[in-house]
Amino acid sequence: MKQTLSILVKNDPGVLIGVIDIFNAKKLNIDSLAVGITDNVKTSRITIVADLPDADEIISKLSEHPFVLKARCLTEGSFISRSHVFIKVKSDNKLRGQIVQIANIFRAKVVDVSSDTTTLEITGDEDKINALSGMLEDFGILEIVRAGSVAIERGTLQL
Repeated sequence: MKQTLSILVKNDPGVLIGVIDIFNAKKLNIDSLAVGITDNVKTSRITIVADLPDADEIISKLSEHPFVLKARCLTEGSFISRSHVFIKVKSDNKLRGQIVQIANIFRAKVVDVSSDTTTLEITGDEDKINALSGMLEDFGILEIVRAGSVAIERGTLQL
């Protein structure tokens, strides 16, 4: 089952490798990873989406390390999650209008146009991104670039 982990860490060199080593030791694949500095330049937040048979064990292992300040497995419905994606599609002058109409439905932006491609940018949850990708398949998707999902807990909950 896919789980989303939110990990607050010291903003020091080598911290990300330490987190990755925990997943590697358990032979777990990471589906999505995003890292960024928080409102405090001394800390970073790592968001990981992975198929975790025992999330509590991973949280426990993470919490043992001195570079981890807090770690939590976010529960379904208690957080907001978004991904940032670029999709490059085959297009010509005849097809571009259709692609732009589809992009507008999904609130995606056209960020680049060439004589035979159109590149879209979309931010949203996995269902929205997958739905847009599905609509664009008939045009010929040339490339998809996904940034890792970021997540934040709803309301007053915080890491």
